[in-house]
Amino acid sequence: MENFLNYIVLNSEVRFGKPSIIGTRITVSDILNWLACEMTIENILEDYPELKKEHILACLQYAAKRESITKIIAA
Repeated sequence: MENFLNYIVLNSEVRFGKPSIIGTRITVSDILNWLACEMTIENILEDYPELKKEHILACLQYAAKRESITKIIAA
């Protein structure tokens, strides 16, 4: 897959700066929550025709990247 940054942007004027799909108000979190609620990629694409499969895969790639750099700091 292409670099997920080709599809995701952080813009302080869109959805309080949450990572979102370029050109939309749909956040990475929205898409991850839909997937977690058992919506299929096909369901999401039907409900949100402005999205493409590449956008959904970019969200998964973005989440995986963030997870890989998360550090736990002992208190």
